[in-house]
Amino acid sequence: MFTLKEVIIVEGRYDKIKLSNFIDSPIFVTNGFSVFNNKESQKAIRNFAKTDGIVILTDSDSAGLKIRAFVKQLALEGNIFDAYVPEIEGKERRKTTPGKEGILGVEGITEEIIIKALLDSGATIKGEKKTEKKTLPITKNDLYILGLSGRENSQDLRKKILKELGLPTKMSSNMLVSVISRRFTKDEFAEFVEKVKKL
Repeated sequence: MFTLKEVIIVEGRYDKIKLSNFIDSPIFVTNGFSVFNNKESQKAIRNFAKTDGIVILTDSDSAGLKIRAFVKQLALEGNIFDAYVPEIEGKERRKTTPGKEGILGVEGITEEIIIKALLDSGATIKGEKKTEKKTLPITKNDLYILGLSGRENSQDLRKKILKELGLPTKMSSNMLVSVISRRFTKDEFAEFVEKVKKL
Protein backbone atom coordinates (compact mmCIF):
# COMPACT_ATOMS: atom_id res chain seq x y z
CA MET A 1 0.00 0.00 0.00
CA PHE A 2 1.05 3.54 -0.77
CA THR A 3 0.58 6.09 2.05
CA LEU A 4 0.55 9.89 1.90
CA LYS A 5 0.60 12.29 4.84
CA GLU A 6 -1.93 14.58 3.14
CA VAL A 7 -5.67 14.05 2.64
CA ILE A 8 -6.52 13.23 -0.98
CA ILE A 9 -9.49 15.15 -2.42
CA VAL A 10 -11.41 13.37 -5.20
CA GLU A 11 -14.70 14.06 -7.00
CA GLY A 12 -16.73 10.89 -6.55
CA ARG A 13 -17.17 7.72 -4.53
CA TYR A 14 -15.92 5.53 -7.39
CA ASP A 15 -12.67 7.51 -7.37
CA LYS A 16 -12.38 6.82 -3.65
CA ILE A 17 -13.09 3.11 -4.14
CA LYS A 18 -10.40 2.92 -6.85
CA LEU A 19 -7.76 4.67 -4.71
CA SER A 20 -8.61 2.67 -1.59
CA ASN A 21 -7.37 -0.48 -3.37
CA PHE A 22 -3.75 0.72 -3.30
CA ILE A 23 -3.58 3.87 -1.16
CA ASP A 24 -3.75 3.83 2.63
CA SER A 25 -4.46 7.53 3.19
CA PRO A 26 -7.51 9.61 4.08
CA ILE A 27 -9.62 10.25 0.96
CA PHE A 28 -12.30 12.95 0.94
CA VAL A 29 -15.07 12.99 -1.69
CA THR A 30 -16.48 16.33 -2.93
CA ASN A 31 -19.48 14.63 -4.57
CA GLY A 32 -18.84 16.60 -7.72
CA PHE A 33 -20.33 20.08 -7.95
CA SER A 34 -22.31 19.62 -4.71
CA VAL A 35 -19.20 20.90 -2.88
CA PHE A 36 -20.08 24.35 -4.26
CA ASN A 37 -23.11 24.49 -1.91
CA ASN A 38 -22.15 22.11 0.89
CA LYS A 39 -20.84 24.25 3.78
CA GLU A 40 -19.82 21.21 5.83
CA SER A 41 -17.67 19.84 3.00
CA GLN A 42 -16.12 23.28 2.47
CA LYS A 43 -15.27 23.55 6.17
CA ALA A 44 -13.76 20.04 6.17
CA ILE A 45 -11.56 20.86 3.17
CA ARG A 46 -10.32 24.07 4.84
CA ASN A 47 -9.51 22.14 8.03
CA PHE A 48 -7.71 19.36 6.15
CA ALA A 49 -5.62 21.91 4.23
CA LYS A 50 -4.57 23.67 7.43
CA THR A 51 -3.85 20.58 9.52
CA ASP A 52 -2.71 17.77 7.19
CA GLY A 53 -2.44 19.41 3.79
CA ILE A 54 -4.45 18.26 0.78
CA VAL A 55 -3.69 16.67 -2.58
CA ILE A 56 -6.31 17.54 -5.20
CA LEU A 57 -6.84 14.67 -7.64
CA THR A 58 -9.76 15.49 -9.94
CA ASP A 59 -10.58 14.38 -13.48
CA SER A 60 -8.86 16.21 -16.34
CA ASP A 61 -12.10 17.34 -17.96
CA SER A 62 -13.65 20.82 -17.67
CA ALA A 63 -15.78 19.82 -14.67
CA GLY A 64 -12.77 18.39 -12.83
CA LEU A 65 -10.75 21.55 -13.43
CA LYS A 66 -13.63 23.72 -12.13
CA ILE A 67 -13.91 21.63 -8.97
CA ARG A 68 -10.11 21.78 -8.52
CA ALA A 69 -10.13 25.59 -8.83
CA PHE A 70 -12.97 25.86 -6.29
CA VAL A 71 -11.22 23.58 -3.78
CA LYS A 72 -8.00 25.58 -4.15
CA GLN A 73 -9.88 28.80 -3.37
CA LEU A 74 -11.34 27.18 -0.25
CA ALA A 75 -7.93 26.06 0.97
CA LEU A 76 -5.79 29.14 0.27
CA GLU A 77 -4.59 29.31 3.88
CA GLY A 78 -3.51 25.66 3.90
CA ASN A 79 -1.02 23.37 2.22
CA ILE A 80 -2.18 22.34 -1.27
CA PHE A 81 -0.67 19.88 -3.75
CA ASP A 82 -2.00 19.39 -7.30
CA ALA A 83 -2.00 15.87 -8.76
CA TYR A 84 -2.97 15.71 -12.43
CA VAL A 85 -3.89 12.65 -14.47
CA PRO A 86 -3.41 12.77 -18.26
CA GLU A 87 -6.25 13.04 -20.76
CA ILE A 88 -6.76 9.46 -21.90
CA GLU A 89 -9.63 8.71 -24.26
CA GLY A 90 -12.06 6.04 -23.15
CA LYS A 91 -14.85 5.20 -20.72
CA GLU A 92 -14.98 3.61 -17.30
CA ARG A 93 -16.04 -0.06 -17.16
CA ARG A 94 -19.17 0.63 -15.14
CA LYS A 95 -20.47 3.18 -17.69
CA THR A 96 -22.33 2.39 -20.91
CA THR A 97 -21.07 5.50 -22.72
CA PRO A 98 -18.00 7.74 -22.37
CA GLY A 99 -18.25 11.05 -20.48
CA LYS A 100 -19.10 14.29 -22.27
CA GLU A 101 -15.47 14.96 -23.24
CA GLY A 102 -14.65 11.33 -24.00
CA ILE A 103 -11.78 11.01 -21.54
CA LEU A 104 -11.26 8.73 -18.55
CA GLY A 105 -11.89 10.03 -15.06
CA VAL A 106 -9.69 9.16 -12.08
CA GLU A 107 -11.58 5.89 -11.55
CA GLY A 108 -10.58 4.71 -15.05
CA ILE A 109 -6.88 5.60 -14.80
CA THR A 110 -4.30 2.92 -13.96
CA GLU A 111 -2.76 2.59 -10.51
CA GLU A 112 0.71 3.36 -11.89
CA ILE A 113 -0.39 6.63 -13.50
CA ILE A 114 -2.21 7.74 -10.35
CA ILE A 115 0.80 7.00 -8.13
CA LYS A 116 3.05 8.93 -10.54
CA ALA A 117 0.62 11.89 -10.45
CA LEU A 118 0.65 11.84 -6.63
CA LEU A 119 4.46 11.67 -6.51
CA ASP A 120 4.80 14.45 -9.10
CA SER A 121 2.55 16.67 -6.98
CA GLY A 122 5.23 16.90 -4.29
CA ALA A 123 3.02 15.30 -1.64
CA THR A 124 4.66 13.67 1.38
CA ILE A 125 5.10 9.90 1.39
CA LYS A 126 4.77 8.56 4.94
CA GLY A 127 7.90 6.87 6.24
CA GLU A 128 10.21 8.65 3.80
CA LYS A 129 12.16 11.80 4.36
CA LYS A 130 10.87 14.50 2.05
CA THR A 131 13.58 15.77 -0.26
CA GLU A 132 13.89 19.44 -1.06
CA LYS A 133 12.17 20.18 -4.35
CA LYS A 134 13.91 22.16 -7.05
CA THR A 135 12.71 25.71 -7.22
CA LEU A 136 12.07 27.40 -10.53
CA PRO A 137 11.83 31.18 -10.59
CA ILE A 138 9.50 31.11 -13.56
CA THR A 139 6.64 33.46 -14.38
CA LYS A 140 4.05 33.84 -17.11
CA ASN A 141 6.57 36.11 -18.82
CA ASP A 142 8.94 33.14 -19.07
CA LEU A 143 6.17 31.19 -20.80
CA TYR A 144 5.94 34.05 -23.30
CA ILE A 145 9.72 33.95 -23.89
CA LEU A 146 9.54 30.18 -24.49
CA GLY A 147 6.65 30.66 -26.94
CA LEU A 148 3.96 29.13 -24.71
CA SER A 149 1.79 32.24 -24.44
CA GLY A 150 1.08 35.43 -26.37
CA ARG A 151 2.43 34.17 -29.70
CA GLU A 152 0.75 33.05 -32.90
CA ASN A 153 1.19 29.31 -32.30
CA SER A 154 1.36 29.42 -28.47
CA GLN A 155 -1.86 27.51 -27.89
CA ASP A 156 -0.78 24.60 -30.11
CA LEU A 157 2.68 24.46 -28.53
CA ARG A 158 1.25 24.62 -25.01
CA LYS A 159 -1.11 21.72 -25.83
CA LYS A 160 1.84 19.68 -27.13
CA ILE A 161 3.83 20.43 -23.97
CA LEU A 162 0.89 19.50 -21.74
CA LYS A 163 0.32 16.23 -23.63
CA GLU A 164 4.01 15.33 -23.36
CA LEU A 165 3.84 15.98 -19.60
CA GLY A 166 0.61 13.95 -19.27
CA LEU A 167 -1.35 16.98 -18.08
CA PRO A 168 -4.82 18.29 -19.00
CA THR A 169 -4.69 20.35 -22.20
CA LYS A 170 -7.16 22.87 -20.75
CA MET A 171 -4.75 23.76 -17.94
CA SER A 172 -4.30 27.50 -17.40
CA SER A 173 -0.95 29.29 -17.57
CA ASN A 174 -0.99 29.76 -13.78
CA MET A 175 -1.48 26.02 -13.23
CA LEU A 176 1.26 25.23 -15.76
CA VAL A 177 3.73 27.52 -13.96
CA SER A 178 2.89 25.82 -10.65
CA VAL A 179 3.37 22.31 -12.06
CA ILE A 180 6.62 22.94 -13.93
CA SER A 181 8.03 24.62 -10.84
CA ARG A 182 7.82 21.24 -9.09
CA ARG A 183 9.26 19.20 -11.96
CA PHE A 184 11.96 21.29 -13.67
CA THR A 185 14.61 23.92 -13.20
CA LYS A 186 14.27 26.87 -15.57
CA ASP A 187 17.01 25.51 -17.87
CA GLU A 188 15.60 21.98 -17.84
CA PHE A 189 12.19 23.28 -18.84
CA ALA A 190 13.64 25.41 -21.66
CA GLU A 191 15.44 22.28 -22.98
CA PHE A 192 12.23 20.26 -22.70
CA VAL A 193 10.29 22.89 -24.69
CA GLU A 194 12.94 22.88 -27.42
CA LYS A 195 12.73 19.07 -27.67
CA VAL A 196 8.93 19.19 -27.97
CA LYS A 197 9.16 21.88 -30.66
CA LYS A 198 11.24 19.47 -32.78
CA LEU A 199 8.70 16.62 -32.49
